[in-house]
Amino acid sequence: MGSPLPDPFAGSSDWAPPAPRPVVPTPAVMGGSLRGKRVLVGLPGHGWRTDLRADEKVVQGSRTYVPVMPEAEWYRAEAEQTEVFAPLVPVERVWVEELGMAGAAAARADVVSRLVSMDEPPRRNPVAALDADRLSGRRVIQVLDSGGERRDLRAVTELHTSDEGDICARVTTELDWYRWSWTGKTPSTLSVPVHLLWVE
Repeated sequence: MGSPLPDPFAGSSDWAPPAPRPVVPTPAVMGGSLRGKRVLVGLPGHGWRTDLRADEKVVQGSRTYVPVMPEAEWYRAEAEQTEVFAPLVPVERVWVEELGMAGAAAARADVVSRLVSMDEPPRRNPVAALDADRLSGRRVIQVLDSGGERRDLRAVTELHTSDEGDICARVTTELDWYRWSWTGKTPSTLSVPVHLLWVE
């Protein structure tokens, strides 16, 4: 057991880590490798499905398609080196989750300012864990002391007080999160202080 971490709030009432970058959906038709990328599929005006991963585009006749599978299947196929069924989705119905420019944390807004266009999937700004209504099972981001970000994590607890008296939540990698469902093996977890944790 190591020594307690220094209090980042000591000496400054204004200290807070910068907000992580938002998720900005980009049309898959814009090119680039898709293998392993997190994607959304849908149809403008109807809605969007998330928590999917893509493989490389395929061309059949004059149409281009993207093999798309649920994230759980993607992780299982990669971990166990097995083949999984991936429906082919027309490329114009696929959007890639890209990271946008870092900015200030989004404040909770009134309903009118939260309205989005139905022409494309909405940009997703990170929400501080302290402001989230729940954490367990959600995609989260750990902000590092270096200013970087650690993604592809899932929260496995809600906020709680650690043995050291810190407010924190426990997280695990997405691979271990999904492996938990297909093997029953409890994942190894990391305790992250609330001021360094965001919901993606």
